[in-house]
Amino acid sequence: MGCKTTNADEPMKTRDKILLSSLELFNEQGERNVTTNHIAAHLAISPGNLYYHFRNKSDIIYEIFQEYEKLVDYYLDIPEGRALTLDDMTFYLESVFDGLWSYRFFHRDLEYLLDRDSRLRNDYREFTNRCLAAISLIFEKLADGGILEPQPESLRSAMSLNVWLVITNWMAFLKTAHGEKASACLTLRELKQGIYQVLTLEIPYLTPAYREQVMMLREKYRPKLPEQEGECEASLG
Repeated sequence: MGCKTTNADEPMKTRDKILLSSLELFNEQGERNVTTNHIAAHLAISPGNLYYHFRNKSDIIYEIFQEYEKLVDYYLDIPEGRALTLDDMTFYLESVFDGLWSYRFFHRDLEYLLDRDSRLRNDYREFTNRCLAAISLIFEKLADGGILEPQPESLRSAMSLNVWLVITNWMAFLKTAHGEKASACLTLRELKQGIYQVLTLEIPYLTPAYREQVMMLREKYRPKLPEQEGECEASLG
């Protein structure tokens, strides 16, 4: 998660450590509960050393988001010259939710973070448009592969938006549906139950040849009953 610098190796390593530790702390404790002093203490460096690399916490968050953008853009890289397969579709869904998990603090407080930083707000708008275009192209290529029925562009756009809304709001849904205490115990397995919802949106457009396979895939992500209150399978770390 580093960035280019003309400084010596050690300052570059410190910058990387700040970003990685900030991401870890934001995910574990929530961005609002973590200050730059907390980050510096976690790394056993002085606040002044941290401020040498970043002016404030907003700059740290902005650079973390840029890394998240790169990751999702990489995941949504769509091959040219061939149709998509069911394995491709599974890869895209798994990868996007893996990215969501790795940067989960961002989607837990998305509206708050965007309101605080105009750079982030503008970049996120462009990021959203790129993702919507990629999802629409995925639907088109899944139709080329015979998995989905061909759809007009207007319907693909609407389907893409619905998928995007499920993915980006799934974290908020789990937080509100299960309560703050339960959301603190969230696991990757539980987060990936959102894939069940995405595949549910595709059911009306499946071709007969692939319906059974997709429905079997969907069952892998069927939401389980909530864990008993007060029990955690894993921490957010």
